Amino acid sequence: MSIKRKLYIGFMCALMWFCALLTCALVAFILIYVLVKGIPGISWRLLSSKPSYLSGTIGILPDILNTLYIIIAALAAVIPLGAGAAVYLNEYAKNKRVVRMIEYAAETLSGIPSIIYGLVGMLFFCQFLNMQTSILAGALTLVIMNLPTVMRTTQESLKTVPQSYREGAFGLGAGKWRVIRTVVLPGCMDGVVTGCILAVGRILGESAALLFTAGYAHALNGFFEGLRSSGATLTVALYVYAKERGEFGVAFAIGAILMVMTLLINLTAAAVGAWFKKRRSL
Repeated sequence: MSIKRKLYIGFMCALMWFCALLTCALVAFILIYVLVKGIPGISWRLLSSKPSYLSGTIGILPDILNTLYIIIAALAAVIPLGAGAAVYLNEYAKNKRVVRMIEYAAETLSGIPSIIYGLVGMLFFCQFLNMQTSILAGALTLVIMNLPTVMRTTQESLKTVPQSYREGAFGLGAGKWRVIRTVVLPGCMDGVVTGCILAVGRILGESAALLFTAGYAHALNGFFEGLRSSGATLTVALYVYAKERGEFGVAFAIGAILMVMTLLINLTAAAVGAWFKKRRSL
């Protein structure tokens, strides 16, 4: 090997390590900075109370509940729609041109800025369907945002199931739906569950679309009443406290909570995927 070739390989290896270390350093800096600034502001009173403008109390309990409400409502719609669309495209659709068009449309939807989804959700759900500004309107907007992600993730997971599994089940006399239900879906469940958990992470971190559809209210409501009412999620509350009210201590506390929740969601996705792969290999 020539000296010039060795220098080129050494330079590329050094550049690769520099990029990797720079990426890790940036992630570590953001994590440490947000946690150091935010953890001191987290208290039981902050987590268990609602804000009161008369007494000056600041609490994020309504925001936490609104976040849970919108996650539950969005997942209840996006999982059956996304998984069902993926099963149809991969197992039932015969016209490959139509399948490619739908896949291209899904990839295009994935690249649209979230604030455009918020504008469309405000015009369609809040005004045209007369839902007003509500958690339900925000959840339906998030369904449209996350539908391509769940659909494409499920579709790619379905493609990993060997065709011989399907042929063996058909040879034993099983019908199409029985093969999908008992052979195909269990064989790709790791990818499906991982995609759904990652969709939760995107729902958790969304704010631009919810500013137009879910609103800013900090009222404490039950689940069904909350779906019909305006409500701020944790990300929207972070924006309100930092931008509108100048409460940066509360904003950093909410940021630390969101950071920890995002890390837990990513770790859960990795653990669930590994568990399903281990179970499938047994």
